[in-house]
Amino acid sequence: MTVCAFPPTVIMNRYQEQPHLLDPHLEWILNLILDFVRSEDSPPSLVHLGFKFLYIICKVRGYKIFMQLFPHEVSDVQPVLDLLSRQDPTDSETWETRYMLLLWLSMTCLIPFDLYRLDGHLEAEGSKPREPIMDRILAIAKSYLVLSGSPRDAASVLVSKFMTRPDVKQKRLGDFLDWSLTTVSQTNDHSIRDIKVLDGVLQSLAKLFKHGKRDDLLQYAPTVLQCLEKKHLSESSEAMLRKLGVKLIQRLGLTFLKPRLAAWRYQRGSRSLAANLSMSQSAAASAAVTPEVETQEQEEDYDIPEEVETVIEHLLVGLKDKETIVRWSAAKGIGRVTGRLPKELADEVVGSVLDSFSFQETDNAWHGGCLALAELGRRGLLLPSRLTDVVPLIIKSLTYEEKRGACSVGSNVRDAACYVCWSFARAYEPKELEPFVTQIASALLITAVFDRNVNCRRAASAAFQENVGRQGTFPYGIEILTAADYYAVGNLNNCYLNISVYIAGFPEYTKSMIDHLVAMKINHWDGVIRELATKALHNLTPQAPDYMASTVLPQLLTVAVGMDLHSRHGAILACGEVTHALYKILFILLFSFFFLLRGFGGWLMRPAVCGLIEKLSLSKLPFKNDPIIAGWQWVIDDTIQTLHLASSGAKDGIMAISALSAMCNEYYQAQTGQADSQMQGSLKMYIEGLKSAQMLTRCGSALALGCLPRFMIHSKLKQVFEGLQQMCTVSQKEGNFTEARRDAVRSIAQLCAKAGVCAHGSPDSVVCSENVAEVYGVLLSTMSDYTTDSRGDVGAWVREAAMTSLMDLTMLVASSAPEILSPDLVKSMMCCLAQQAAEKIDRYRAHAGTIFLRLLHSTEPAVPHIPHREELLTIFPVETTTSLNWNAPSQAFQYIAQLLGLPEYQYHTLLGLTVSVGGITESTVHFSSQSLFDYLKGIQENTIALEQFGDTLLRILRDNLRNDRVCVPFLKMLNQMLANSCFEIFTTQENHQFCVDLLGLCKEFKRSKDISKLSACVAVFCGLIQFQGEVRKKVLSQLLLLLCHSFPVIRKTTASQMYEMLLTYDDVIDPEVLDDVMTSLSDTNWLSDLNTVRTHRNQLCDWLGVTRPKVVAKVIL
Repeated sequence: MTVCAFPPTVIMNRYQEQPHLLDPHLEWILNLILDFVRSEDSPPSLVHLGFKFLYIICKVRGYKIFMQLFPHEVSDVQPVLDLLSRQDPTDSETWETRYMLLLWLSMTCLIPFDLYRLDGHLEAEGSKPREPIMDRILAIAKSYLVLSGSPRDAASVLVSKFMTRPDVKQKRLGDFLDWSLTTVSQTNDHSIRDIKVLDGVLQSLAKLFKHGKRDDLLQYAPTVLQCLEKKHLSESSEAMLRKLGVKLIQRLGLTFLKPRLAAWRYQRGSRSLAANLSMSQSAAASAAVTPEVETQEQEEDYDIPEEVETVIEHLLVGLKDKETIVRWSAAKGIGRVTGRLPKELADEVVGSVLDSFSFQETDNAWHGGCLALAELGRRGLLLPSRLTDVVPLIIKSLTYEEKRGACSVGSNVRDAACYVCWSFARAYEPKELEPFVTQIASALLITAVFDRNVNCRRAASAAFQENVGRQGTFPYGIEILTAADYYAVGNLNNCYLNISVYIAGFPEYTKSMIDHLVAMKINHWDGVIRELATKALHNLTPQAPDYMASTVLPQLLTVAVGMDLHSRHGAILACGEVTHALYKILFILLFSFFFLLRGFGGWLMRPAVCGLIEKLSLSKLPFKNDPIIAGWQWVIDDTIQTLHLASSGAKDGIMAISALSAMCNEYYQAQTGQADSQMQGSLKMYIEGLKSAQMLTRCGSALALGCLPRFMIHSKLKQVFEGLQQMCTVSQKEGNFTEARRDAVRSIAQLCAKAGVCAHGSPDSVVCSENVAEVYGVLLSTMSDYTTDSRGDVGAWVREAAMTSLMDLTMLVASSAPEILSPDLVKSMMCCLAQQAAEKIDRYRAHAGTIFLRLLHSTEPAVPHIPHREELLTIFPVETTTSLNWNAPSQAFQYIAQLLGLPEYQYHTLLGLTVSVGGITESTVHFSSQSLFDYLKGIQENTIALEQFGDTLLRILRDNLRNDRVCVPFLKMLNQMLANSCFEIFTTQENHQFCVDLLGLCKEFKRSKDISKLSACVAVFCGLIQFQGEVRKKVLSQLLLLLCHSFPVIRKTTASQMYEMLLTYDDVIDPEVLDDVMTSLSDTNWLSDLNTVRTHRNQLCDWLGVTRPKVVAKVIL
């Protein structure tokens, strides 16, 4: 029998979006499973499993379609009923069986024969007659209606099918409704059990009034409505009960009204997209088929029952419910009931719905109103004469947003308003919506581009697309849709910065988009939206420069000095962006924004003011030697010195650095080309800031030094570099200020790029032969930064910055003065990059590998003195610069492992591979170890190469004995090498020096308290047993010492590893004592106390011929 590789749930879930694809297969699947269910040989577990599979399929396809496939012959009634009667309603493991049986029983109830005919052949059992089938089915339905779980939903379906049978409704309908109303009246919606009962009864009543005939149910409808009014379900705390109450009330309303199509409803003629887009649109519209009079019922004057008014009131209340499911059900009910009302009464209902669009109402009422309008429009019940009232409300709804605390509500209202516009496109002829096209199109595009919620943007895009296709009157609709489709509007930055510019290029939409940004977005509660809005205004300025200068800027300036904090922040940012875009002199606010930095909200305003300074500087305003520059400098310096006081300090620092760079370039260069003297104080302050106790102040000072232009660091380069060098060296030793060290490394490269390179220049002004080694030394030292804290390997930030800085510096020096690059500097740099390219973190490995290849293949300029250049070019041909994916371990390690064959790179490459092979990431460990073993396999016959590799291995261990970051992965890697017989050629020689040295180094780990290190050491000792000579006795001695280690887990691990070792290497001990040793290792409880364990250990020493270790007494002083 073939076993499926995937669970049924996984397979079926693939059809969730298009379940109709299952239709051709449903029947044979159902019949196949029912054969097992019907078989008398099938055990109950198989039956339950079959129904579980049926439920999975039914859940995906929907019960309404799936239940129609159940066999419903007369012969099926009794077996299904009997099987359902035998089920335990309280069994939580088999609820799928009961659910599917109830659906099956619902279908068998459709047989066209009176059920009493099935009772005729049933004989009494003993003295007690059998219960009629009708009563049995009704009893089962009632019992499941009051239980919790999915079978309750299926029981409501059973009731709707069963109670509408002609024979059942005559005998049992009244009794069932009495039972239902009694149950509703007696339950309490504050009890969990009563809530479940209410849920089932209300579901069954709603489905019963949906599927039953009006003539049969009309007499009971007033009583049911009266019961519901007394129950006050709209006040219940349970959303599902409120929804079911609304659903039942709308069904009651439809029962009170005669089923008919309103003759007054609006009917659109042609719905063809091709007709709307064709040139002969008017001809297509005139050829639209008008429904003939004979197919419509003429509107009759008949009395509307008083209960209908009550029904409509409840539905209008439901539109304002706090839960969406209730409002949606109420909206559909409004549409259905209104469709059966006379024109005058229907118009009153529409008016009541429009009353929901009041700013005294909550967002729930607005949302419900939009859903109701969409339903009315979709059904043709919203006449064109009402559009003048409706469209302005929908336009407001498209931008509806109400602030609540730290966030806002209204996204559901905007989404529903898009649904209204979508439904209008399908409901009305183009001539009806033509007067409102500009308003609707502009509002939809504003929502599609500027709404904060991605669902609203996509809904607006879909509604705009529907209108373009159905109406064909939206200006530039096709062109806009190509840029603002469903997927394009998913990215918020793309919407604000790119799509908005394209749409604003069409004059019909330009001003409306700008006005919306100014009125609604620069004062938005979300800072991200405010910033994006200001950038969008910057991008939109070229589309309407006169309007921005004459209208928008005065508005922004007024808001910038207002009382609202968010408005001030957004307005100041917008002023800077618009001013920069206009390249005009902006003389207002130059002296007035300093007071905004004090008091409440000051830290929110600082980045905005720094942004304004940057944009004003880039706009080249003529303020050189003006006192205002001193004020700007104070703002920037004070922001850098107090970054630690801000909640968003890093972001504020970036804004301040950008402002400093722009301002220095524009205003601090004297005519002689020298720096302005007033900047000297700030330069000293930045250097002193590198010693601050605050991390963010150090970051800001380092970045400030890096952004200074060349004329400002002339004759000051040595002083600045020493400050950055000292900060990097001291903080790396102390293991703190990691982010500041990263920024300092970046600044060193920036300083070198701005100062330039001159081989015989002054070390105080340029990078030259005197200071190049010192600069490289600082950057290379930070390549060994492996600082860790609670965030993980934070030193990687520094290493990444160092790699980038090394590349930039090397390319700069190689292009200007390659003669000052010594072979030692290039070798150290390339080896460090090779090490980083072999390590375990994908991102930094990829960064190092990319830089390594760029330096190797660079021709303009070419980097001199790269060790083994020719061999490297063979390993890494030029096409690897684009084809090699360093992020993928499967690709990277097969290349990097080849560097082990190059003597200059072997040590650093192996050091990097150590942490990868001995790591914990499965893919990294697998591919790195595979590449390493492939290399070792290739040198097995080369004794010299293998001994050189062994010496490098010992050197790495010797250099990192106290470095847990390296030594633990090293021991794991070494264990894998020994297990794979990578040093088999050494094992043929007695007391090979490699094993002797390795054993001596590994002895150092015995004193460790680290469990993982000790466990790895045990594994290595067991691997070393394969070496011949006296060294084997020494290895056994170390293992026997560990059998009495103070840590019980180490004793147990050692015993287990020794057991496996003796199974693997059967020549280690005398065969006569092998069984005794193996038995002792496996049967002894090595977790016992040391005195007990020591006895067994000593016995093992005797068997193995090893001198018993002596217990050294502790000397107490």
